[in-house]
Amino acid sequence: MSTPWPWPALMVQGCTSDAGKSTVVAALCRLLHRRGLRVAPFKPQNMALNSAVTVDGGEIGRAQALQAVAAGVPAHTDMNPVLLKPSSDTGAQVIIHGKVRADMNARDYHQYKTTAMAAVLASYGRLQQQYQAVMTEGAGSPAEVNLRARDIANMGFAEAVDCPVILVADIDRGGVFAHIVGTLDCLSDSERRRIVGFVINRFRGDIGLLQPGLDWLEARTGKPVLAVLPYLHGLMLDAEDAIQSQQQRGRFDIVVPVLPRISNHTDFDVLRAHPDVNLHFVGPGAPKPPADMVILPGSKNTRADLAFLEAQGWPQYLQRHLRYGGQLLGICGGYQMLGRAIHDPHGVEGAPGSSKGLGWLDIETALAADKTLRQVSGRCSFADAAVHGYEIHMGQSHGPDCQRPAFIIDGAPEGAQSADGQVLGSYLHGLFDHGPACAALLARAGLCSDAAPDLAQLREASLERLADSCAGLYTRLATMSGRW
Repeated sequence: MSTPWPWPALMVQGCTSDAGKSTVVAALCRLLHRRGLRVAPFKPQNMALNSAVTVDGGEIGRAQALQAVAAGVPAHTDMNPVLLKPSSDTGAQVIIHGKVRADMNARDYHQYKTTAMAAVLASYGRLQQQYQAVMTEGAGSPAEVNLRARDIANMGFAEAVDCPVILVADIDRGGVFAHIVGTLDCLSDSERRRIVGFVINRFRGDIGLLQPGLDWLEARTGKPVLAVLPYLHGLMLDAEDAIQSQQQRGRFDIVVPVLPRISNHTDFDVLRAHPDVNLHFVGPGAPKPPADMVILPGSKNTRADLAFLEAQGWPQYLQRHLRYGGQLLGICGGYQMLGRAIHDPHGVEGAPGSSKGLGWLDIETALAADKTLRQVSGRCSFADAAVHGYEIHMGQSHGPDCQRPAFIIDGAPEGAQSADGQVLGSYLHGLFDHGPACAALLARAGLCSDAAPDLAQLREASLERLADSCAGLYTRLATMSGRW
C-alpha cells in the first residue's frame, strides 16, 4: 500500500527565476496523478508571454497548462488567476480569471495587488473544494524584499492561506548554498518557519563531493535537503518564457526572428524536435542565415515589434528571401505585420495610431479591446490535411488576400495567402503541433517529410521521465507529517 499524501496544499518557491519551480510542480502533479489522487496545479500570479486557452474559454500561463496535463485534468483559469503579459519594460496587460482586466504600469499594478489577491484567494478556494491536493508554484523569488508589500506570488500568498513551502535552488548556476542561505536571510521569522526543506536542482557530477555541502546546509539552517535532482537533457516541455536552444541537424532551414515581445514561441517546439529541420532563432544584431522558410512569430506589442524588425533590417532580408523563392509565414502578430497597415485607434497595445505594414499580404488589421480566445479545428486550404490550434489575439484582419484563406475553420475562411503563394498568414497558434498540418505546411514550403514528431507523445514521455527523477522527493514528502 502506498503512503498517504499528507499535504493538501504545498507551495514550491525558488531562490531565482528559472530555478525549476515549474518542473518540480509538474513532476509532483504527475506522481500524485499516478497514485490516483485528484491534484490541481496552481500559480497565483504568472508573468509570461507564452499562454494557453483553457477549457472555460480563458487564458493562463503555458506552464500551468502543462502542469494540468501532468495532473491529468483540463486546464482551467482558476489554475492561474492572475496572468501578466508584458507589453513594454514598465507595463503589462493584466488578465484576471482568464480575461483582460486592464493595461497597467508597474506602479499602478503594485497598488492593484490587493484586488488581485481577492481573485487569487477565490480561485484557490474553488480548487481546494474540488481536488485532494493543490500544488502551488511561486513566481521569481521570495527574497525580492522590494516586492514584499502586497505580495500575492510567494510568501504573501503562503502566509495568507497558511501553506507550507519547499525551496528550489539551481546548482547549475553556481553558488547554490549562498542562494539558499541568502534567501532565508531575506525572509521573516514566520516565513522561514514555513519552509519545510530544500530541493537542489540540475545537479551533475559525483554526489559524494556534494555531501559535505549538504551536511553544512542542514546544520546551518536546521532544515532538510529533500532531494538533489539530476540535470535532465532533452526534455520536450512547454517553456514558460525562455527560448530554448536547438540542435543543427536537418536539411531544411527555418528562421524565426526573436522579437522583443515575442509570444507563444512554443509554436515552434515541434520544429525544434524535427529531425529534418534546422530551426534558427535570430536575436537582435545576430546574423540572418539563408532560409527555406521564415516565420514571423506572435507578438504582445505588434506595432513596436514591427518597428524593431525594420530597425534590424528584416524587410530587406525578407525581400531577398522572397525574391529567391523562399516561403514566408506569419502567425498572429506576425500575420498582422505582413499586411499593408496595422491600426490601433484605441491604444490597445501602446500609443494610439497606425503603422505601415510589410505589405506582402493585401490585408489591413484593426486592433480592438476585445480579445479572441478559442480552441479551433479545421482543414488546410492548400492541402488535404486537418489542422488544430488556438487563437489568442486582439484585432481582426480584412482584405482581398483573405479571399485566399490559409485554413477553413468551422466552415469559415481563416488567414490569408498572397497571389503568388509564397506568403501565408494565420491567427492560429499551434499550427505545427499535429502531424498532418505540420507535414502540409512544411511540404508547401518545400520539405517533403513524414518525420514530424508527435508533440503530445514527446511531452508525455518527458513528463514521465521528469516524474521518475522526482520519485525520491515524492517519497520524502509523503513520509513527512504534513506539519512544519
